[in-house]
Amino acid sequence: MNSEHEIIIAGFGGQGVLSMGQIIAYSAMKEGKEVSWMPAYGPEMRGGTANCIVIISDTEISSPIVTKFDSAIVLNQPSLDKFGPRVKEGGLLLSEQSGIITPSLRTDLEQLCIPAMEEANKLKKTQVANMIVLGAFLERRPIVRPENVLKALREVLPERHHHLLALNEKALLRGKELALEMATV
Repeated sequence: MNSEHEIIIAGFGGQGVLSMGQIIAYSAMKEGKEVSWMPAYGPEMRGGTANCIVIISDTEISSPIVTKFDSAIVLNQPSLDKFGPRVKEGGLLLSEQSGIITPSLRTDLEQLCIPAMEEANKLKKTQVANMIVLGAFLERRPIVRPENVLKALREVLPERHHHLLALNEKALLRGKELALEMATV
């Protein structure tokens, strides 16, 4: 794996897009890596579009501005349409199944479409769908260790939600299992 990995995470506000990026960034910091986390969201926030660019590197990051990505995690069709074409050849395009109407037709990269909302419903907590997606991503691109994701989650999640840490861990592991079970497109 390259010493630098550039990721775009995008979806609607309220889907956990920014927190997913924060968790990756905090996890990488725990591993002593260089990190850039740059959020962007529409004025509506919840329900509007949101994205963040996360760069993880073993060396100093020269610029947080990225136009082509090693990986894209997209949770809805508008995000797939906008960022799918900007994934580098050989990269990873990971999407959440219920948010995608028309899949990407690209054949020059790895694609994985995860039924995260369906799995989150089985866990009786739709808010953990982003952790299922994150688990699947880390199975395919192990840029940070799962134990550091759980430590980062403890820091990112407000204390009033710490009772959900075990459920988030279960969701992360379910995402990893899904990525192993599913063939890439």
